Amino acid sequence: MIGAIGNSSLSSLAVAARGSELSLEQQRQLVALQRADREVRAHEQAHMAAGAGLVRGSSYSYEAGPDNRRYAVAGEVSIDASPGRTPEETIAKARQIRAAALAPADPSTADRQVAAAAGQMEMQAQRELAQADRAETGSDRESPAIAAYRQVAANESGVGFAAVA
Repeated sequence: MIGAIGNSSLSSLAVAARGSELSLEQQRQLVALQRADREVRAHEQAHMAAGAGLVRGSSYSYEAGPDNRRYAVAGEVSIDASPGRTPEETIAKARQIRAAALAPADPSTADRQVAAAAGQMEMQAQRELAQADRAETGSDRESPAIAAYRQVAANESGVGFAAVA
């Protein structure tokens, strides 16, 4: 889950009043709830946009305002964090998960934890890919880069190249 916590900063009271019979304190509360609602929804939308295909719907926690309307004060989205079928797919998926987790302007602690887990998933897939590559080329064979280096060295010096261990 990628989470968000709303911010309850105050802005202009004129937005809240709108001719209602709310007290000054209720107007302040309403402004704070409206701001939190906008921020929470934008936060979750950022996750959804960056995680397209991996992110499933958002859910919100609401608080009733003094105007009897419900305002989102926290939210989360679900993300498919399972590995891919191959290491290459897993690497691509982990990168998208990390991008989705860190997409909001102010990632939450839960967002950062999801991003860190995705980074670990990517590193594991890279290790698996490297192991498969070593198994394919054989551990007793030299790498193509070393073979090319030996060839260049032999051509330049006119003599064979001996590796120093």
